[in-house]
Amino acid sequence: MNGNFSFGDYFKEGAITHAWTLLTRSEEEGGLGFSPEDLWVTVYEDDDEAREIWRRVAGLPDERIQGLGKDTNYWSTGQPGPAGPCSEIFFDRGPAYGVDGGPATDDDRYVEIWNLVFMQYQITNVRSKIDFDIVGPLPKQNIDTGMGLERVAFLKQGVENMYEIDEVRPVLDAAARLSGREYGAVHEDDVRMRVVADHIRSSLMLLSDGVAPSNEGRGYILRRLLRRSIRAMRLLGVQGPTFEALFPASRDAMKESYPEVEADFARISRLAYGEEEAFLRTLSGGTEILDTALEATKAQGRGQLAGDTAFLLHDTYGFPVDLTLEVAEEAGLTVDRAAFDRLMSEQRARAKADAKANRKALADLSVYGEFRAKGETVFLGYDELQAPGTVVGLIVDGVSVDRATAGQEAEVFLSETALYAESGGQEADAGSIVGAGFELEIVDVQRPVKGLTSHRVTVTTGEVGVGDAATSIVDPVWRRGATQAHSATHLVHAALRQVLGSEAHQAGSYNKSGYLRLDFNWNQALSPETRSEIEEVANNAIRDDFEVVTRVMALDEAKSIGAMALFGEKYGNSVRMVDIGGPWSRELCAGTHVARSSQVGLIDLVSESSVGSSNRRVEALVGTEAFRDLAAERAIVAELSSNLKAPREQLTTRIQELSANLKAAEKRIAEFEMQALQSRVPALVESAVDLGRYRVVVADLGEVGAADAVRTLATSVRERLGTASTVVALLGTANGKPAVVVATSPAAREVGAKAGALVKIASGALGGGGGGKDDLAQGGGADASAIPAAVEAVLAALKA
Repeated sequence: MNGNFSFGDYFKEGAITHAWTLLTRSEEEGGLGFSPEDLWVTVYEDDDEAREIWRRVAGLPDERIQGLGKDTNYWSTGQPGPAGPCSEIFFDRGPAYGVDGGPATDDDRYVEIWNLVFMQYQITNVRSKIDFDIVGPLPKQNIDTGMGLERVAFLKQGVENMYEIDEVRPVLDAAARLSGREYGAVHEDDVRMRVVADHIRSSLMLLSDGVAPSNEGRGYILRRLLRRSIRAMRLLGVQGPTFEALFPASRDAMKESYPEVEADFARISRLAYGEEEAFLRTLSGGTEILDTALEATKAQGRGQLAGDTAFLLHDTYGFPVDLTLEVAEEAGLTVDRAAFDRLMSEQRARAKADAKANRKALADLSVYGEFRAKGETVFLGYDELQAPGTVVGLIVDGVSVDRATAGQEAEVFLSETALYAESGGQEADAGSIVGAGFELEIVDVQRPVKGLTSHRVTVTTGEVGVGDAATSIVDPVWRRGATQAHSATHLVHAALRQVLGSEAHQAGSYNKSGYLRLDFNWNQALSPETRSEIEEVANNAIRDDFEVVTRVMALDEAKSIGAMALFGEKYGNSVRMVDIGGPWSRELCAGTHVARSSQVGLIDLVSESSVGSSNRRVEALVGTEAFRDLAAERAIVAELSSNLKAPREQLTTRIQELSANLKAAEKRIAEFEMQALQSRVPALVESAVDLGRYRVVVADLGEVGAADAVRTLATSVRERLGTASTVVALLGTANGKPAVVVATSPAAREVGAKAGALVKIASGALGGGGGGKDDLAQGGGADASAIPAAVEAVLAALKA
């Protein structure tokens, strides 16, 4: 939505003048280029002032200024307060879209594109949105207008609706390809494709802005959009995943206006694809049950699906109730929502009343609880990379067992371990567990309950049993990389706070060997200069060779000396504090770290992006990975320098020169192509044939530089044919895509020739669409091989 506001400055005349000027001024002059002849306006029926301004400013005749009632042309909140009449501007799409009569006919022919609200009165005693008492004028009258950006876009682009504009149509086309359905062939299919196109674009932008699928707030809206997209694709006959095709199509359409959707697409796609995978699993179980229940309901002659069925689907199968409502409505049924809500309330009450008992029962039954009761797992990995211990428990396939044999996957619980369990953003250690006659390869290390470490392993050799002696062994290369990355995360955090200020507080992190990711509170993108400064500060700390000191102390004591407690972490009374360079970097942390900051080696900031309206994310490579990345960049620079024959310090200037030269060359090529096309005007004029009422030029131009060139050529041929009843229809292929332009003379239009209608015929044959005015229209398609068929279709229409 576009718009403008004025508080005590201009009022009705200013708002009307600004709107009319922008709409009707030519594109070359910065306007939108609408013809005044295509525009109608409405005013509130008693607003004579607005009517008179429209007559004077726009020169509109009375029949194109329609007075309407409060239900459409008076704005209020429905509450006591400011209110006022409004004036709406409409575009007339022509008789092909409905009857004459203006916006008052409430027909699709007239599309509202701008609403001007004149806030000039104070109202009270509000009985409804159209029934209230006016107290008097506002002390300061004001203007609030809204223009539909996508409505303007589809009218200017000559397409049928907002789903076919350049930033939405690629997703619609992807949905059509995936489903094998033709857009425009079946209304129900078209609606579903439009749902997909709209919802995928909306989801892309929400994900880009940091919203994640969830069951509340914005996350719930996003989840519903994603699930409705999946549902629509299933109704189009696609049962499997589709997001891997749909989201890239939307990204490519939106990235020019919103480059962040491309920069952050790895995260966006991971969230979207994961949500799709999870929901498809839910649908596979729930849909069959729901369909059976709907058929049974109809067979029984009932019009309402039982609430307990909807509750069963929601509670047992995770099938969303809003989707149940939608599917039932499609089947012509309702859902007993009152019964569903009652069952939900009863479930919540039971859950609340039984919470303590349920938690206790689960703990009694939990095998983890049994192992934990034998004692905490002692972590020795801060000082040692190998630790002897005893196997105190084993789990295979979710069941506690005494032994695990070669080839099995198991969870192993040790009395002591050197292997670090994933926590605090640090990835779990790699390594192995060995003992007499067995060897276990580490798959993952986690803490399923507080104080207990689970080693998820594959038994590669022998047989391991409860009570066996076992030595945990950390992969030293992996641990070295992990400690480098974790200490580097602390250095980058401290550098952020030094450069940006204390409000740049860590909001989450992840690190593994050679890589770190850190989210922090900040509401704007970092400039390249700021990124370089942060990187320099962090690497200076490496160069300074600070000692990394760890101490265990009381939480209150740690806080009193400035230790930072980080986002999402829970701390006991006793905590571990990590100092790097004294108070410069002082954080509560249970992770593993280098002994001195110089051992981090190198930090290479490779990315900075948004993860929401108030959070940013930096990513960096660390140690050897950082060196490799910089070495690769150095090799690229050297290759560029060699190929462009420019020293490193002049590469930017040289590339800018080449880019400017390329644009100039492309411009000259376009001019030459246009000249070449214009040279064909005489031959095209000579090719004109008489078809009854019309003198017609229909030709396939072959490959053309751009679709706009066809448009220019068509108008040139029409002008050369003078005042005759002329129809010019030119087709060609631009960048592999077919294009069609039709131009008609006034005499041809008088006897029935309409460029827009002819373009629709040709575009339909080409597998595409198009539109325009009666005198000039343009379209395109997807199938260049269909150009001969399109030519024949136009000729047949003109002969009819």
